[in-house]
Amino acid sequence: MTIRSQLSRRALLSLVAGAATIAAAATTAHAESALERIKAQGYIRVGFANEAPYGYATPDGKLTGESPEVVKAVLAKLGITQVDGVLTEFGSLIPGLQAGRFDIIAAGMFVNPKRCEQVQFSEPTYGIGQAFLVTKGNPKGIADYGSIAGNHDLKLAVMSGAVEAGYAKDSGIAEDQLVILPEQSSLVKAVQAGRADAAALTALSIADMASKNDGVESTKPFGEVAGKSVVGHGAVAFRKEDKDLYEAFNAELKKFIGSPEHIALVTPFGFGKDFLPTKTTEELCAGG
Repeated sequence: MTIRSQLSRRALLSLVAGAATIAAAATTAHAESALERIKAQGYIRVGFANEAPYGYATPDGKLTGESPEVVKAVLAKLGITQVDGVLTEFGSLIPGLQAGRFDIIAAGMFVNPKRCEQVQFSEPTYGIGQAFLVTKGNPKGIADYGSIAGNHDLKLAVMSGAVEAGYAKDSGIAEDQLVILPEQSSLVKAVQAGRADAAALTALSIADMASKNDGVESTKPFGEVAGKSVVGHGAVAFRKEDKDLYEAFNAELKKFIGSPEHIALVTPFGFGKDFLPTKTTEELCAGG
């Protein structure tokens, strides 16, 4: 074989290798994104925790609530019309999202700095304070977290993974005063059975629980714990790597929140113009 033919062969091999590299790079560059995948498959999977009125399933299996209904409306504007719910304990929602069990979280989840490290939140869809579920007539005069902290004989039920356990700690409530439970219905049962003297959740959830169950009522809502505002802002959560899905959703959400269409949609769940967000996700993630 001549030197010239050797060079020609080497040049050909180089060209082939180069073409393969370019093809591989092109394939990587055009890898299907989350938004493209969801549009192609025709549906999106949504994690929720069965907490009315934020996100829950009706007796006939329909996914509804403030967050799922907002999600459905916004996704429809992106051409995504099938939304499949995946029921998950609240404390397992973020791990489930990260593990790929579902594509987004629609559970009215509060935005806070710790969660912002784990997921990408949309802009908030609402802002709301706290209340307690207590026995009818509130015989022990429980008003807020301070009431529990001031009487070590009292016990407070909180939902696993929710912000209320942190509020309790900040207020000086001892760990042995907390009854940590997996879901909303178990909080009601704990108060009804006397295993807890009160249960803590957002004001709307407590009002809903009180209206649907015997022997319990809501305390007057409050917006401050341990000298700090506890007006929580809920949002939709995404995996950080699903940037295209988040950006497309958020762009439509910003136009939707506060519109007549939005207010009419969420008013049946107890939300409305009095519960519109007052802070941005950026502010909330920064601890504001």
